Amino acid sequence: MHTGFMRAVLAASLALGIGASAVAAPPLSASRGVVDPKVSSLVKGDPVTLGFDPAKLKVAEDGLKADVAAGKLAGAYLLIGRHGKIAFQEGFGAQGPGQTAVPNEESIFRVFSMTKPIVTVTAMTLVEEGKLDLDAPVSKYLPEYADLKVWQADGTTKPATKPMLVRNLMSHTSGLIYGFIQATSPLAKVWDAGGENRQDVKLRDYAKLVAKLPLRTEPGAAWYYSRSIDILGAVVEVASGKTLDVAVKERVTGPLGMTDTGFWQPASSTSRFDEPLAASNLPGIGNPYYNYTVKPVQFSGGGGISSTAEDYLRFALMLQGSGTYKGVQILKPESVAKMRVDQTTPAIRQAGLFFPGPGMGFGLGGSVVIDDKLARPGNGTYSWWGIAGTEFWVDPKNDLFMVFMIQNLERAMEYQRKNRAWIYDALAKP
Repeated sequence: MHTGFMRAVLAASLALGIGASAVAAPPLSASRGVVDPKVSSLVKGDPVTLGFDPAKLKVAEDGLKADVAAGKLAGAYLLIGRHGKIAFQEGFGAQGPGQTAVPNEESIFRVFSMTKPIVTVTAMTLVEEGKLDLDAPVSKYLPEYADLKVWQADGTTKPATKPMLVRNLMSHTSGLIYGFIQATSPLAKVWDAGGENRQDVKLRDYAKLVAKLPLRTEPGAAWYYSRSIDILGAVVEVASGKTLDVAVKERVTGPLGMTDTGFWQPASSTSRFDEPLAASNLPGIGNPYYNYTVKPVQFSGGGGISSTAEDYLRFALMLQGSGTYKGVQILKPESVAKMRVDQTTPAIRQAGLFFPGPGMGFGLGGSVVIDDKLARPGNGTYSWWGIAGTEFWVDPKNDLFMVFMIQNLERAMEYQRKNRAWIYDALAKP
């Protein structure tokens, strides 16, 4: 399967252009306030009043129904909104093979790389508190990153001439890689042999392991999708003095009332778990569809969280609200603005495998639209997706947001294209 996946990735990239103290401090959620988890984030609005053409929204509905009927998907859930209100929300199919429950806003999905924006926001709260510096070398927090090596075409390595910065981790310009993306390359094989795919070690130890692996490029030279946010998670642990799961809960998901979002789920929630049509395979990783109920040894900042559409909408609306949702401030507006600043250049994008596509850059933790003449969402749109097809974006220009949930690795990029067409074709009043 992995060969087909890689072909899909590359084809899409072309098609798209693309020690805590003895006395613990009180949880930060106590000072930030907490959004009531019992009050839904879904506020129904009238599609026409919100600027959508209902007939064209039905194109999305019919398309997803047809894909389920054709056996392309077990199920899906799509949510579209504007001005803080929901214009469209519907579940399709079933939560998994043999199930009768239709996916809804409370169904739990593995959101994989949609973990990355959550961990980045967690890190940004530490930046605001002065505990983390975006432009500091990663070695300030993880000393083993002071002696990095860069892979050469002949298989040798040379010492890096530039330090890896915290900012590089957030923007995937660190020089780190994901081995599965070019699994047959000599560098990917070195990474696999060096333990890139180990999950049996704690995050801080994993960061030490990765520090020994050669970089694809000098830090800051190219964009390569990578283990960067996993390493950022280790930085968060050092800067906060908490394990990543606790830091995320205290600083982001707890205050937002995201009670169904975490690195593992209680067995009591089993009836809400969404499952794929079939298992998949990634080189070196195997089947990525982990058991929701198993607490991991290693908290993956790059892809370990599962969540619901209702929960993730809270996070999206916080970003849409410049860091505040229902009166609870997670970040200051200037911090959210920093996340939307493109960290790449044409040269950086050209030097790597830049998946986001034409008209896109990459900010801190997510992609950003820099030219909406080439991309459908408006300029400044912040978004990212998960390898199984989950996706979200917040479009400040059009005050529009969306959350899409599936578990279908093979069709992830297909629905990125479909969602943009469906949603912006239906937007009658930009």
